[in-house]
Amino acid sequence: MPDSPPSAISPASTGPPPNDVHADADTDSPRLVVRRLLAECFGTFLLVTVDCGGAVVGSLDGEITAVARSAATGLLVMTMIYSIGNVSGAHFNPAVTAAFALRGAFPWRRVPVYWLAQLTGAFLGAGLLRGMFGNVEHLGATIPHFGAARGFGMEVVLTMVLVSVVLGTATRHRSIGANAAIASGGAVALCSLFSRPVSGASMNPARSLAPAVMSGELHDLWIYLVAPFVGAALATLVIRVLHAHKHRSEREVAEGR
Repeated sequence: MPDSPPSAISPASTGPPPNDVHADADTDSPRLVVRRLLAECFGTFLLVTVDCGGAVVGSLDGEITAVARSAATGLLVMTMIYSIGNVSGAHFNPAVTAAFALRGAFPWRRVPVYWLAQLTGAFLGAGLLRGMFGNVEHLGATIPHFGAARGFGMEVVLTMVLVSVVLGTATRHRSIGANAAIASGGAVALCSLFSRPVSGASMNPARSLAPAVMSGELHDLWIYLVAPFVGAALATLVIRVLHAHKHRSEREVAEGR
């Protein structure tokens, strides 16, 4: 009887496919840490450049509408999650990073360096806009147009929506996969479409802090430094009730594996 042909699947090939981004055995290796921080810095830089840049350019030529800005920002978030989400988790937002840590899906020891990378990217984006166009439209700084109380409340609610989507899709990463980018980008666009006239639809302390400091428009800045974290904490509580069981995939999403 002739020997049966060797199996095309070797024992080594039965495991998950290698990930070239996380091929290192130590996920805290300096090389991976630098990659993560560069990804967070780059993504936040683009976020500020696009969202704040829409306000700056729109004030100069009047052709960029609020709807276009909202769509552009949502699309930017979606495409960046697709492209570099496997490197750092694509947080691009200190409130999202804090929410993942509160959920227990992201180590607290990495939170400060993620925040630093996000703030660096945000200031680079605001600096680019100021260098190109000058101090126009306060560089897109977020300003409450119906009073501080309404602005604060709106930012809390908006961040709750965004973070609930981010954490909720992370619990279903096995079935949703990279398409979670559509949900996150859609949430950003949705929140911006109906609430930008009220609070500016920041949902992101880094996105608000950088243009405010670079332009000198610091009035009511506290709203955008506090409200997103309050909203993120409330969203974490909601997800804890709705998704009581934490999945391993949540950590993979938060860390970008």
